[in-house]
Amino acid sequence: MKSTQKEGRYERIRQQIVGLIKEIPHADARMATIIALLHHKFEYYYWTGFYLLRDGELIVSQYQGPIACLKLKKNTGVCWAGINTKAPVIVPDVEEFPGHIACSSQSKSEIVVPLRNKQGEIIGVLDVDSKDLNSFDDTDAKELEKILLLVYDNNMI
Repeated sequence: MKSTQKEGRYERIRQQIVGLIKEIPHADARMATIIALLHHKFEYYYWTGFYLLRDGELIVSQYQGPIACLKLKKNTGVCWAGINTKAPVIVPDVEEFPGHIACSSQSKSEIVVPLRNKQGEIIGVLDVDSKDLNSFDDTDAKELEKILLLVYDNNMI
């Protein structure tokens, strides 16, 4: 998919999310809605979910897809890389990522985008896996960052 086509698709999905969550101030409901829409609108999304920081640990939260790892080993894997670098992490081939945590052997590529609260503090990550190699790029990262702003920032709606 071309970058401009992908941007347009994300924008249409973002607008759909806005329409669904604008009256709901609860972050958990917003996260669940975001996950459900993203997971079912992109054919290359195999596992789509949030891992949230709880007492210094990354614990699974809302997700769509097969059973997930419930807790991720500290400072290991792609999700922790997103927390520690405070930036999106795109992994074209998970087999080549040092310390990758394989919750499913079917995952081949991955993107992780930090989730920030109203104060701008990282409180977790959005994690998306694909069964295909090289599924994610900078367009996914940029557009997912925009969508994640909807969780806590009513000014984005």
